[in-house]
Amino acid sequence: MQTIVDFLNGLVWSSPLVYGLLAVGLYFSLRMRFFQIRHFKEMIRLMFQGEKSPVGISSFQALAISLSGRVGTGNIVGVATAIFIGGPGAIFWMWLIAFLGAGSAFVESTLAQIYKQNEDNQYRGGPAYYIEKGLGGKLGKIYAAIFALVTILATGFLLPGIQSNSIAGSMTNSFPLPHWVIGAALVILVGLVIFGGVRSIARVASAVVPFMALVYIIVAIVVVIMNIQDVPALFGLIFRSAFGMEQQFGGIVGAMIAIGVQRGIYSNEAGQGTGPHAAGAAEVSHPAKQGLVQAFSVYVDTLFVCTATALMILMTGMYNVSDGEDGLIVDSGVHQVSPDGEENYGGTVAYTQAGLDRAFSGQETFDVDFVGFGSYFISFALLFFCYTTILAYYYIAETNLVYLTHGRWPITKILLGVLLIASVFYGTVSSAGLAWDMGDLGVGLMAWLNVIAILILQKPAIAALRDFERQKKEKGSGKFAIYSPDPSEVKEADFWHHDYPKRLEDEKEYNMDFKNIDR
Repeated sequence: MQTIVDFLNGLVWSSPLVYGLLAVGLYFSLRMRFFQIRHFKEMIRLMFQGEKSPVGISSFQALAISLSGRVGTGNIVGVATAIFIGGPGAIFWMWLIAFLGAGSAFVESTLAQIYKQNEDNQYRGGPAYYIEKGLGGKLGKIYAAIFALVTILATGFLLPGIQSNSIAGSMTNSFPLPHWVIGAALVILVGLVIFGGVRSIARVASAVVPFMALVYIIVAIVVVIMNIQDVPALFGLIFRSAFGMEQQFGGIVGAMIAIGVQRGIYSNEAGQGTGPHAAGAAEVSHPAKQGLVQAFSVYVDTLFVCTATALMILMTGMYNVSDGEDGLIVDSGVHQVSPDGEENYGGTVAYTQAGLDRAFSGQETFDVDFVGFGSYFISFALLFFCYTTILAYYYIAETNLVYLTHGRWPITKILLGVLLIASVFYGTVSSAGLAWDMGDLGVGLMAWLNVIAILILQKPAIAALRDFERQKKEKGSGKFAIYSPDPSEVKEADFWHHDYPKRLEDEKEYNMDFKNIDR
């Protein structure tokens, strides 16, 4: 199984995808004149604009669901893996893919809003919907169906195991619990929420994710303050390593770029096609609003949370770096014991736990039996992050299932839930290496399909941004922007051509009647 997965990953995560994702992000950033800088303040303001309806969730709830999918094991274990394979310089490439990836995140999320539709009394959107409607014809339906099937496989089966595997790994580092006990507990916690639908997931995500992310970043800031004298040298090491100017890591620059982009995409999911599902469920008056909010979520994920992890690991020196073969360039002795008793010196949650244990408990050298503040804190942080990520994965898989079945055969939702729960349990008792490799395969397949689609369908999204900017300039604020696309230019956007104008007209008539009654 491992051999097959490795072969497929070699095809999927080849140089064209790695450098292509960077190129696409740069292309969109240039086309939209680096909107991620120009509209930074607007992103934050729109995030708290509380529009919602009986069939739509608010922008903040949609952001919370997206962050649930983005802020997970990739922010803790993924960063550790990037450092192990690519050294400190890999963090720079994670930053770069996040900055440029904001362009891809905007385009895909805006397209999800433009082509969203009402399915089973709630908004549904995402790549499958905008691929079918944007491309049109038989090709559009076939392409969309392929994406939907791949996404159900990836988010319903391949990716949840990575999250539960990380939870189990961190918990067993801190508590004497068998992996199967942790798996059973997760099965119950996940099952209680996923069958409650998008609103149930949104409530849990909006309550847990912002709080936990804030606490996590605060702890990282404390570590930085405790080691403030090392900050300039640390950032110098990251930048020198990224461009091959640090002799110690000069031989792994290629692996550094590849793993930085790969783990960056896995963490922030920009261009991967997961974020648009939540974006399409939001209630907004203009698609560009949600596009900007989703672009900001990439910053939260990588520039804030991933950087927090990287600083805690690098500042404390609790990490190893591979030489690309069987040896280590940097060997700090940090390792994790797998369920079968094997010692894993690769990038695991143990890096972050050991880093915090050194910062707060004074552990100068790694001791696999020592359990301090860092071990406990990271265990609970990963529990919350990964738990909400699993919920987001279910929502994404369910949206694609609804796309394929059009809400018919409700039994399929139950079967999907059972499949995901089985994946969660399996992930807690399986090896970390296979779980991550299978997840990488799922992410890569989705990214290939989605990036090609948004390159083809980019025109309406970029036009939507320009329309939003025009209205913002005329009205003094983007808050009042309303999207009214020309049917001849943006076809198949039924919600914006019919449903939304009718709602505005009904609201206008209601307000007029209310005023007449008041008189």
